[in-house]
Amino acid sequence: MANVIVFDLYGVIARVQSPAARRRIVELAGVPEEPFWEAYWACRPPYDAGQDGAAYWGAVAERLGTGFADVPALIDADLDSWCHVDPEMVEVVHELANRGHRLGLLSNIIHELVPIWETRHGDWLGRFAALTYSCRIGVAKPERRAYEICAERMGTTPEDVLFFDDNEANVLAAREAGMAAEVFESPDQVRTLAQGVALGS
Repeated sequence: MANVIVFDLYGVIARVQSPAARRRIVELAGVPEEPFWEAYWACRPPYDAGQDGAAYWGAVAERLGTGFADVPALIDADLDSWCHVDPEMVEVVHELANRGHRLGLLSNIIHELVPIWETRHGDWLGRFAALTYSCRIGVAKPERRAYEICAERMGTTPEDVLFFDDNEANVLAAREAGMAAEVFESPDQVRTLAQGVALGS
């Protein structure tokens, strides 16, 4: 396998929403929790692919048959819920980069979050050869084209990529696109599997 390792962001290097953050968003929405999250995720793919934030929250409200009293507050709370890292995985990024691995990122992420991440976390994001964001390429995982674009930006083909994602559907789609892909489990798993990726290739 060529020396290319690509990571998903959320659930791998970045933490997913905390229970407290999720409660805060539901409180601001003012609707029952279960239908809120169903609408939140059902409407998310266009948002990840570049849709405007106000349009996204409008779609969520429409799906719920309601209106939100304070959309800017919802946007702020949502953004804050997606801005936290796993420090040990940041260490892994630095370790692999220092060993000479060529690293890439492939993330389903909304436009508003990109500058937040690049401002707060530019030190370790700078270790990546390419940052492939769904909102900037107009396509999100698990669509095949997302993996192909990522590989192109890494200067290789999907067959030469080892990819980690916490979502099994995304991993299966990556494999169908030709990548060697694994469901992320732990930093030690990444360290172990990275040993099988040849340096200098």
